[in-house]
Amino acid sequence: MASKKPNIPGRGLDAILGNIDVDTLNGSESDVTASIGMIPISEIQANPFQPRKEFDETALQELAQSIREQGVITPITVRRMPDGKYQLIAGERRFRASQLAGLTEMPAYIRIATDGQMMEMALVENIQRENLNAMEVALSYNALVEECRLTHEQLSQRVGKDRSTITNYLRLLTLPSETQLALSSGQISMAHARALINIENPEQHLAILHSIVNRHLSVHQTEQLVKATKNEAKPKVAQKNDLPNTHSVAQSQMRQMLESEVEIKRSRRGKGTMTIHFNNDEDFDRIMKLLHR
Repeated sequence: MASKKPNIPGRGLDAILGNIDVDTLNGSESDVTASIGMIPISEIQANPFQPRKEFDETALQELAQSIREQGVITPITVRRMPDGKYQLIAGERRFRASQLAGLTEMPAYIRIATDGQMMEMALVENIQRENLNAMEVALSYNALVEECRLTHEQLSQRVGKDRSTITNYLRLLTLPSETQLALSSGQISMAHARALINIENPEQHLAILHSIVNRHLSVHQTEQLVKATKNEAKPKVAQKNDLPNTHSVAQSQMRQMLESEVEIKRSRRGKGTMTIHFNNDEDFDRIMKLLHR
C-alpha cells in the first residue's frame, strides 16, 4: 500500500520544508528531500537553535498523558547527523512529552538541512504556535532578520504575515525593559504597548505604564492618556489666559499623585475650576482615598 503523505501544520514551516517525499527508513534517502519513520528517542538530540527556553511543566504533563492514550499524532522534524544520530528541528514539546510518557520511539520527518536552514525552520515553527506572547514573537522575528539574514519581505513570505504586522512586532523591541516585561507577563496587551511606543520620554512612558497596570486602563483609555500627554508636551503659543507657572506645576503634581487626568482652568481675574477625571466607580473610590490621606 502506498504511503499517505501527511499534512504539515504551519504555513511558514511548510514553505521552508517544501514538498516532502515520503520514504521508509529502509529506503534510500540520497535522492529525497525527507523521509518519514519511527526513530529511537534515545538517538534524538535537542535543538541548539530552539528559540524557546522555557516550557510549561503542567502543559507538558497533559500532553504526555494524551500521548500515552493516543500516541504522537503529528511527527516531529529532525535532521540526520554525521554520527548517525538525529537533531531536533521542530516539535520539542512533543519530544519532551514523549520522553515523559515513557516512549522509546516516535514518528519523525528526517530532513537534510544546514545549520542556517535548521535555525530558520525552528524559528518559524516557534512563531506558528498560538500560545506565544507578543514579545516572544517579536524576538523570533528579529532572530530571523538578523541571524538568518532575511529581509522584511522574505520574512513576510515565510510566516504568511503582512509586512506592517512584522514591523509592529519588531517595534516592540524598542520599548523599555519594564514595558517589555509587562507585555511578556500579560499585564498589558500588544495594543497597549503600541500606544506606549509613541511616548519617548522615559518618565512619562513609565508613568502611563503604571497607570495601565494599576488602574486596569482599556486600550482606548490608554490612547487618550497618551494623546493628552503628547499634547501637554507640545510647546504652546503664549496666550493671555495661560495658567501661571504655579498653577501648571500644581496641575502636573495632581496628575502624578492621583494617576488621573486633572484640568485646571483660570480666568484673568484668578477665578477658575479644577476638574478631576475618573473612569468608573472603582477609580472614583481610589481617587477619594488618595485625597483623604
